[in-house]
Amino acid sequence: MIRIFKGIYLFFKLLNESFSFAFSSVRTNKLRTFLSLLGVSIGIFAIISVFTMVDALEKNIRDDVEALGSNVVYIDKWPWTDEGGVYKWWEFRQRPGIEYKDYLYIKANSKLAEETALITGFNREVKYKNNTVSRTPVHGVTYEWNDVYYTDIEFGRYFTMMEANSGANVAVIGSKLAEDLFEDEDPLGKIIKVDGHKTRVIGVAKRKGESMVNMTDTDNLVMLPMNYARNMMSLRRADPSIAVKAKHGVDKDDLKGELRMMMRMLRRLSPSQKDNFSLNEISLLEGQLASIFGMLNIVGMLIGGFSILIGGFGIANIMFVSVKERTNIIGIQKALGAKKYFILTQFLFEATLLAVVGGMVGLAIVYALSALVSGGLGFAITLTFANIMRGIVISGTIGIVSGFIPAYTAARLNPVEAINSK
Repeated sequence: MIRIFKGIYLFFKLLNESFSFAFSSVRTNKLRTFLSLLGVSIGIFAIISVFTMVDALEKNIRDDVEALGSNVVYIDKWPWTDEGGVYKWWEFRQRPGIEYKDYLYIKANSKLAEETALITGFNREVKYKNNTVSRTPVHGVTYEWNDVYYTDIEFGRYFTMMEANSGANVAVIGSKLAEDLFEDEDPLGKIIKVDGHKTRVIGVAKRKGESMVNMTDTDNLVMLPMNYARNMMSLRRADPSIAVKAKHGVDKDDLKGELRMMMRMLRRLSPSQKDNFSLNEISLLEGQLASIFGMLNIVGMLIGGFSILIGGFGIANIMFVSVKERTNIIGIQKALGAKKYFILTQFLFEATLLAVVGGMVGLAIVYALSALVSGGLGFAITLTFANIMRGIVISGTIGIVSGFIPAYTAARLNPVEAINSK
């Protein structure tokens, strides 16, 4: 037991002395320290900023995708992902489009659906007095869309079932669009022109922030009852989608099986014929997202890797200079009984200290820029704890790797030759 405590005491004594030597060297050679810090800081900034941006982008897209509903199946003309590794667009374009009667049939006959909605999207010019917003996303939706994908209304209300069925000329608009059109005016009750059609604003959606997915971007859009939106476009050209939300406790595969059978029956497909429609769900996109962001992370590691490698070479070079300058002192230390591991640890500590401090400076820059850039991009960029630890571990590892050869060289010096060196 005494031997164990003695070993622990010697370890911490060595640790303290090594740290003191390293800190003294760093403080004495300010210019050299600055150059070392600069190289590692740039490297850590490069690699962690890429990871941080990718994480923020991934979170934003995943949040948008998940908002579409994990228990919702979308019946579309086009699949969201490739089938069998090849996206056969030349086949998909020959498929018949989703029609209003398809929505009515599914709504009336599905036993496993809690809600069924029809949604389509297109771009139109929107005007109010002298203010015009071109290519504004317009969504035509049936009344049930708000039960499938809930739209949080900040001012006013969502349209009623009577308004939806009768095709009333009413609209719910996004908060950003309301600012662009009305500036300081109250938008409720005002008449705007959507593709030349006079439309009364009855609600303003709560601000959500920048969205990467068109169907979840409520800040810039105009939401119209489907029967009113049909006056502005052809459903066949707009490629609408039927959104079917499963009842509580219903397995999504069972719902997909029911929908496939109903659509095949509706389109009178024989058993030998392939589906001429697609059943899409969020899990399909999530698999694609995992692959895409995995590749982005690899690219980020390669980009940052080159930067951090340069910083590592800088530390190694400066540590060789440090060994040469302190050769005489190393000889004296060894003559007084200093072991090889003490000299080795002393220089490794110095290299690691330089790298970690440089890494923390790089992380501080990433944190500051993340806070500044977040507002401009419209979605939050956060330096996560995982990326902080990643930056510290990478910088520490670079310090150990870069400093090992100079430290090993110093540890192997002959004390007599070292003392007599100039």
